[in-house]
Amino acid sequence: MKNIVASVIEVWGVKNWKGNQNGKFGRGAMTKNSERGTREKSERRGKGRLRMRVREERFRYLSMFNMGVAVLGVLIFPLVAGKAVVKPPANLFPNVPEFLRPPIPDQVKAVLESGSHLLDEDSDPEVRPGLFQGDMALTSEAYNYWRVGLRWDVFPERLWKNGTVPYVISPLYDPTDHVTIYTAIQILNHMTCIKFVPWNGKRKDFLLIWPIKFPKGCWSFVGRTGGAQIVSLQPPDRHGPNCLGGTGRAIHELLHALGIFHEQSRSDRDKFVKVHFDNIIPDRAVDHLMIKEPGLPTITARHEGARLGQRRALSKTDCLKINELYGCLKKSAAASRRYHTICNILGI
Repeated sequence: MKNIVASVIEVWGVKNWKGNQNGKFGRGAMTKNSERGTREKSERRGKGRLRMRVREERFRYLSMFNMGVAVLGVLIFPLVAGKAVVKPPANLFPNVPEFLRPPIPDQVKAVLESGSHLLDEDSDPEVRPGLFQGDMALTSEAYNYWRVGLRWDVFPERLWKNGTVPYVISPLYDPTDHVTIYTAIQILNHMTCIKFVPWNGKRKDFLLIWPIKFPKGCWSFVGRTGGAQIVSLQPPDRHGPNCLGGTGRAIHELLHALGIFHEQSRSDRDKFVKVHFDNIIPDRAVDHLMIKEPGLPTITARHEGARLGQRRALSKTDCLKINELYGCLKKSAAASRRYHTICNILGI
């Protein structure tokens, strides 16, 4: 029996010695196994981080793609479906006179009248109405408080309640112009938390988008004024596209209706532009379009390469201003990120 046990021990010892030589047992084997395990863990962590980065990039690009598809849908679908636009019967719309006299602040009325000879069919359609700064119907009371825009602590009622704006598009527009206006509305619906909704015929306050014959051109009241509120967009004629050569001018006038003023009214204006007072009719410095003689510069950029004004689309600044004004950025952290992203990516 003892001989058998001794033989087993001897054999096991020989195998153990061989195993140690091959690195399968003992301290050397443990060291190698530990190193291999550490290396495998490191590789797994590296692969995990890589997969996480790939997922994040995929999510980011997918978000941008979805946003692009949404915008393309807003811009392209109405154009494709433009011929199918069905206009409600004209008898369902309020009676709108062809000639109106929008309010003009008393403080600038005389100055406006002195430059009326510059307002003809060939002038800029946003200057042609001859209102405050060209295209803003503004009362003397509101004028006394303006700077960057209406003081909402003084005129809180001028904001649209719950950010909801009922609207009516005139049946006088042809289908192409109707689609241009509708597309401008959908752009604002997508890029802000403002909700433009078709007027149900019952709400007291709503926008009446109409081609007023006098004053002609593109003009709007500033902020909510109550009742049927005109936004006048002159359609194309033999002189040119007027207000509907694209969505830009329609968006511009809708921004006024929401409560936004012109950029040249900003308190920090002089940091970015230089106003050439010698070329402007006295007391009209804030209106860069009322010049003494055609062709003279009125406002030039202080920073080389900067462009002044555009009517192609909603700008990043205006997009953020509207979202800030109506509390879109304060709804939640997610909403803030969403609208900052939308404005920075889609705004120009």
